[in-house]
Amino acid sequence: MKFLAQKVSDGKGKQNIARYCRWLGISRQGFYKFMKPSEKPWKHAAIAQEIRDIIAEDDWNDSYGKKRIWEALLLKHPDGDIPSITTIYRILTKMGMIHKAKKKPNGITKADKNARKSDDLLRRNFLADSPFTKCITDMTEIPVKGGKLYVSAIFDCFHLEVLGLSMDTNMRAELCIKTLRDAHNKHPELCGAIIHSDRGSQYTSNDYRAAMKRHGFIQGMNSDGGRCHDNARCESMWARMKEELLYGRYDTTKMTAAEVKSLIWRYYESYWNNRRICSAIGGMPPKVKLDRYYDSLQAVA
Repeated sequence: MKFLAQKVSDGKGKQNIARYCRWLGISRQGFYKFMKPSEKPWKHAAIAQEIRDIIAEDDWNDSYGKKRIWEALLLKHPDGDIPSITTIYRILTKMGMIHKAKKKPNGITKADKNARKSDDLLRRNFLADSPFTKCITDMTEIPVKGGKLYVSAIFDCFHLEVLGLSMDTNMRAELCIKTLRDAHNKHPELCGAIIHSDRGSQYTSNDYRAAMKRHGFIQGMNSDGGRCHDNARCESMWARMKEELLYGRYDTTKMTAAEVKSLIWRYYESYWNNRRICSAIGGMPPKVKLDRYYDSLQAVA
């Protein structure tokens, strides 16, 4: 039936229908009965339009998969009748909006085996009961015109906000120290928080340790052996950023470091922190998660 529908342009080429039906050994009545449902309005048309609206809200929302689309719909209609994730997947498939991640990030920091280490205080537990108590930090690299741009960030484990961010064309310890300073200046309440990193030489340097102490942070590191899973949340963050912001959108090798910096600042400070749906925190943006936390404290008080 599907073959016949394609051959006759969904019934528009009527002069050929009788002949094709005879060749295929089917009745014309059976073919028209098969075609009848296609004339009905699509029952998910309204949801499909809402999905298009969600995608259009931000430049990077077209990277949303079935789960984050479903979570975005729930955020907009907390008391509404939202289809299941499976149904959302079928809708996205029909709309041609299913995609797969293109690349995976590689770690760039190298462990200094002779340096003094810190304990693994998180032990792969990247969840927190309150904000500004547990954080993770790492670096990633992006090829740019004439070299590479290195990005360093600190993420809060509770609501995934980017608390500190710095970028440079080198990956010396000073880049990580700038990230600490940026986080401390923006969020003084971070004093006493755990900042977890891998065992790269930047994080084991005396200058970095001194900066941690100066800002009142507690240093944590991956366990002995430098297992990548000990800081897997950060690797996931980098993967998301590159997939949503860069891959398939920009050829960064033809862009200056300043141009790529501007993209990344806008992505994290404007989009990620305020509007991006994060499945790991219950399908809401970091700002919404933080606001709800403080609202719950006021309700208890």
